[in-house]
Amino acid sequence: MKRVVLATEKPFSASARDQILAILKEAGYEAVALEKYSGKAPLIDAAKNADALIIRSDVVDAEVLAATSKLALVVRAGAGYDNVDVKTAKERGVAVMNTPGQNSNAVAELVAAMMVICARNQFDGSTGSELKGKTLGLHAFGAVGRAVATIAKGFGMEVLAFDPFVGAAAMTAAGVEAAASVDALYERSRYVSLHIPATAETKGSIGKDRLMRMPKGATLINTARKEVINEPELLEVLEKREDFRYASDIAPSADTLAKLKEKFASRVWVTPVKLGAQTGEANVNAGLAAARQIVAFFENGERRFVVNP
Repeated sequence: MKRVVLATEKPFSASARDQILAILKEAGYEAVALEKYSGKAPLIDAAKNADALIIRSDVVDAEVLAATSKLALVVRAGAGYDNVDVKTAKERGVAVMNTPGQNSNAVAELVAAMMVICARNQFDGSTGSELKGKTLGLHAFGAVGRAVATIAKGFGMEVLAFDPFVGAAAMTAAGVEAAASVDALYERSRYVSLHIPATAETKGSIGKDRLMRMPKGATLINTARKEVINEPELLEVLEKREDFRYASDIAPSADTLAKLKEKFASRVWVTPVKLGAQTGEANVNAGLAAARQIVAFFENGERRFVVNP
């Protein structure tokens, strides 16, 4: 009997958890939930005899992988998977999957909310601005970027996108203009929404050079990853440009956050925890997709969403 561990330090909703476990049990698997645990030890212990893991932001690193004896699959219920050591997993013959698109609408709605919050000066009673007629630049055009584009067009915004992995024809078909370059995206966009992963190429890549190119009244929205921001340069841009705003659902480093709150609170809005995928609907969508992918993997050899082939 296959043993699947649902390991979530930050748990799914009770309804989502129960539905996930039901899918696995219906397939004839032993399904175990490890929730609200503290430290790495409980995860290591639970993973020792697991055939598969379902995780959220839980970290599956080399130490966790080394403790496993028969682990074949780790599924990250969500799009990003930088919390999994995919290289070590591949070396140990462990497939890693994500569940792309399942959280897209939840994140896109948060992006829209952040744009409104910034445009209306955090509802401080002063005169703000409208989104209609403004240009939104999408830095990456995956599932979340496409969902943001749909909402933004509903506001009457002009939408640009840059993604070296998505052709201009696909953007045009979605009613989005393809920016000629990443620099052009920033130069033309009053708002930029980040949807890039944290990779060796992107870490620290969003800094002064790009942000200073943005038009007057610029706003950067980050629902992607903390690591893509060059934090010292972000602070420098906020210092130099009194018109620049920043909104994020990923807390920066403690020192940076303290400076943001102390000096730029009226132009910076950071959520207390990462909220992009925190809706009941997204919980259910991502969790059930993860469970179904595990069943398809073991029963049919399905590897469609493997990110470390």
